[in-house]
Amino acid sequence: MTNSIGVSTRIAPEGSLEVLSRQEVERLKDKSEGGLYDIFRRCSLAVLNCGNESDDSKTILEKYQHFDIRVVQQPRGIKLELEDAPLRAFVEGEMIKGIREHLFAVLRDIVYANNALVKKAEFDLKKSEDITNFIFHLLRNAKAFSSGTFPNTVVCWGGHSISREEYDYTKEVGHQLGLRKLDVCTGCGPGAMKGPMKGAAIAHAKQRISNGRYIGISEPGIIAAESPNPIVNELIIMPDIEKRLEAFVRTGHAIIVFPGGVGTAEEILYLLGVLLHPENEQQPFPVIFTGSDASADYFRMIDDFIVGTLGPTAQSRYRIITGDPERVATEVKQGIEKVREFRRHHQDAYYFNWLLKIDPVFQMPFRPTHDNMAHLQLHRNQPPHLLASNLRKAFSGIVAGNVKDEGIRRVEKFGPFEIHGDKSILAPLEQLLETFVHQNRMKLPGNVYTPSYRIIN
Repeated sequence: MTNSIGVSTRIAPEGSLEVLSRQEVERLKDKSEGGLYDIFRRCSLAVLNCGNESDDSKTILEKYQHFDIRVVQQPRGIKLELEDAPLRAFVEGEMIKGIREHLFAVLRDIVYANNALVKKAEFDLKKSEDITNFIFHLLRNAKAFSSGTFPNTVVCWGGHSISREEYDYTKEVGHQLGLRKLDVCTGCGPGAMKGPMKGAAIAHAKQRISNGRYIGISEPGIIAAESPNPIVNELIIMPDIEKRLEAFVRTGHAIIVFPGGVGTAEEILYLLGVLLHPENEQQPFPVIFTGSDASADYFRMIDDFIVGTLGPTAQSRYRIITGDPERVATEVKQGIEKVREFRRHHQDAYYFNWLLKIDPVFQMPFRPTHDNMAHLQLHRNQPPHLLASNLRKAFSGIVAGNVKDEGIRRVEKFGPFEIHGDKSILAPLEQLLETFVHQNRMKLPGNVYTPSYRIIN
């Protein structure tokens, strides 16, 4: 049934999570703090709102405040009952198939993650090894692994708010990757997350590749602001940003970074912090920062920030290439060959990087409260990988204040997050953030940006 607000309907799964236990259904209906209803509703709304032009999750949730989704147990399996679902998810009253698949991927991952965490004897998420094992099991349950293939997954990071020129460049890089029979994994949203997938899809068609993978990895806090783009054919929802980032670096064989804002900066600092750990010194991991020729100044700014805070060793872990998509793809392909040799020599899996050392400070969830943001250790009296971790948390808090519902509400109630630290760290940080604001990288075009942070120098 369709009305002026949205669509009310029932849908059944197609070969994915067709049955649930009564206990699982009750948990999905549970609206209390420990229940799964709220997180399931939020993620489902994001999936159904594919193609939206807002990156303000609070506004989106308020716009669709009457949207509801319920799991209905039936003798032959389950169905999802939707009320006032966004019209954009339907064509002539029927839900678009890709969105329907994404909806049940959300259900699959939320149910599995909850079930796994209930079994506390198996996963203690205060232990580093158990966190990695939990991520592995969640990815395996989502069928993200293919044991019979060589390394070929390229993770692409970049902003959701980018110019048309920057978007077209990401698409051409994706095209060059696809021509070399490489698959693409992104954060699943618009902008620099959609472009590489679109380019790769066209290239895979040229190469007559019918099973090309366009993997989107998201998490509940960000998915409403970055709804999955329609090219994603494997959607995976991780429980939080830290597990999302670890999933990227454990499953990817190379990483390409396009221009972006604070979210992209957070990803860069996470990656460099991991690679700067002494135990990862010999591990090959191709990392390329790239954009059109017009992006040269942007990457010069990023490079200056990294050298000015983390030092030249961090700079040695990536390459900057502008205006040359073919060279980017060629170097990625060559770098992946080195990854393959390293994994083969050390008897490590091609599909999951078990050997990569990730310090627990990068794994434990960071809650961006005003107190936590004010007490970040932004000083030089610590190893570079730990400074990278603290800088990553600063950017994570700004992302929360910019686009995440909980973070936006905190900033509205208590004012901007305050960031303290050494002047030698805060000065380049403030300059970088001011440039992001000036270049409209904090919000989608047309949205007025009110800073969610204040640098206390």
